[in-house]
Amino acid sequence: MKILDWYILKRYLFTFFMMLLLFIPIGITVHLAEKIGKILENEVPFGAVMAYLLDFTIYFAHLLFPLFLFLSVIWFTSKLANNTEIIAFLSSGVSFSRFLKPYLFGAFFVAIIALIMGLYLAPKASQGFNDFKYKYLNKHRKVADNLNVFRQINDNDFIYVSSFNLKKKEGSNFTLEHIKDNKLIYKIKANSIKYIESDTIYRLKNYEKRTIGEFDDIIEKEKRKDTLFSFDVDDLTPVIYAAETKSYGELKEFIAKEQKRGSSNIGRYQLVLFRKWSLPVSVFILTIIAVAVSSIKRRGGMGVNLAVGICIAMVFVFFDKIFGVMAEQSDFSPLIAAWFPNVIFGILAIYLLRNAKR
Repeated sequence: MKILDWYILKRYLFTFFMMLLLFIPIGITVHLAEKIGKILENEVPFGAVMAYLLDFTIYFAHLLFPLFLFLSVIWFTSKLANNTEIIAFLSSGVSFSRFLKPYLFGAFFVAIIALIMGLYLAPKASQGFNDFKYKYLNKHRKVADNLNVFRQINDNDFIYVSSFNLKKKEGSNFTLEHIKDNKLIYKIKANSIKYIESDTIYRLKNYEKRTIGEFDDIIEKEKRKDTLFSFDVDDLTPVIYAAETKSYGELKEFIAKEQKRGSSNIGRYQLVLFRKWSLPVSVFILTIIAVAVSSIKRRGGMGVNLAVGICIAMVFVFFDKIFGVMAEQSDFSPLIAAWFPNVIFGILAIYLLRNAKR
């Protein structure tokens, strides 16, 4: 790699990481200022707060990865353009495609980081981030992610529960129906169900089991019954952020399991899966757009390039959020929702790159 390549690559990576180091503390400060009242009120241990802030840092950095990258590339490339360094490079016989090469090397390095974070680090951070919120920040508020859960847990069993409290692991109006060959074999009902974690059992109150007989039904009733079931406590409360907390392999297994059960959140889960791959690709697309926009020396200087860049970044985020909501709330394809912004801005990148070469 030549001196020019090393010069641009070092500026690319240095500016990007400096952008992260500058904005992440600001994000932490603003977030902590918003939550400090609840943290002090609930007397959260110092170690738990530090772990939460570390998880928030990873979660926040991964969430805004493309935006930080885009603005950092526009920033240092605009400085090169204003100092007429780019003109000097191109005047020496270097083609614009050759000039773009170190940027693509830098994008490859950042994309690998984004991929590793998306597949492994961000899920663990998201788990810790959300667990902290439910354990401490929502301490006095009932947590019921799904007021009514009805799902098939295997080939023969269907369960229903309402108002499941995630912290207490307790729900009301529990029903389990065992059906074989389209015929109801038995049905279990209870006013409440509670998972006893220490004994790994379920405690049912006002338990009733009706076994369907050929002529008469057999009914069993108990005020309280401790028993085992073949389903997990997660089956009673498929939390909204469940997909964000799983690594790639775990997420694929989770989605396959949820599809068999007829979950209504499949679109949300698949969107998270596809975004793990679309985000690293967006790094290359946004890098090309940023170079094409900021490599031209403009009369207004860096301010104009930054303004144009911020507008493009906001439009990208807007498309990403709009299509994400469509996939989560409707039958819109999660695959299209995850990749459509990249396709649109990929076309824009090609158009801007051709104009920049001219």
